[in-house]
Amino acid sequence: MNNEKVYILEDRSILYVSGDDCYEFLQNLVSNDLSKVKDDNSCFASLLTPQGKFLFEFIIIKHKSGYFIDCEKSQSEELFKQLNLYKLRSKVDLMNLSNEFVVAAFSLKKFLEFNGAKQVLGHTIKYREDPILLDPRNQELGARLIINLEKLYLSLKKLKLKSSDTSEYYTLSHKLGIVPLGLNKLQNKLFGVECNYEELNGIDYKKGCFVGQENTARIKHKDKLSKRLFSLELIDGSVKENDIINFEGKEIGKILIDGNYPFGLIKFKELNLDTTNLNTENGILKINKPNWINF
Repeated sequence: MNNEKVYILEDRSILYVSGDDCYEFLQNLVSNDLSKVKDDNSCFASLLTPQGKFLFEFIIIKHKSGYFIDCEKSQSEELFKQLNLYKLRSKVDLMNLSNEFVVAAFSLKKFLEFNGAKQVLGHTIKYREDPILLDPRNQELGARLIINLEKLYLSLKKLKLKSSDTSEYYTLSHKLGIVPLGLNKLQNKLFGVECNYEELNGIDYKKGCFVGQENTARIKHKDKLSKRLFSLELIDGSVKENDIINFEGKEIGKILIDGNYPFGLIKFKELNLDTTNLNTENGILKINKPNWINF
């Protein structure tokens, strides 16, 4: 990632959770341990169904007396409604700040130029009063600045950052096996544990209860994880959502996200991830093997 480039992620939205019970409220819902989220640290997390199926994923950042939720815009309204359903009598205030705040991404090298910045996943500092964090999923995605839209362009000018084509950022994310766009297409189609949250620092099995925890832990500890979400590179032809993926005539997966940044749910134990070419009805694919794979 170029040191002078910044990517304005217009596909992202910012929610804000505050109130006397905001910590307990989020801690009882999300897959990661909210005690990790402090003024100097942010985390990646998800909200699952009670059965452990994927619903939403996001980054949680401490801000003033509450928490920013950095989520994909395609999911923001539904996530906001879901959080309101869980609120019940909790002393929690929810705000959708999508029209006021924006997310801007830039390089790790640029991040390390700031006073106090550390090369630690999730490490968070302040630029004036706005949080900047090293992406808690993978440091190659660089840093994220959460800033009021009215201050954005003046701040970028002072930081000597030039707005660049976001497709460069999405391509990098896709190569790293991290979904850049289209998360709404995954809802209820796979288990959270199949989304590689352990490898991307999005789940904490020691935190205790969260929505979907029981089934998630069962899959993990009984070694029942046979499928994972993988980034796919199209070698020839075309693919579309729900296409069956085959290997040597045997069905081994399905396309869940199509378009420029395809992802599929793959029975990975049956494959050599480095060399195998896969087929759909009209396409030839291979798996983008990410650098965080340790299985």
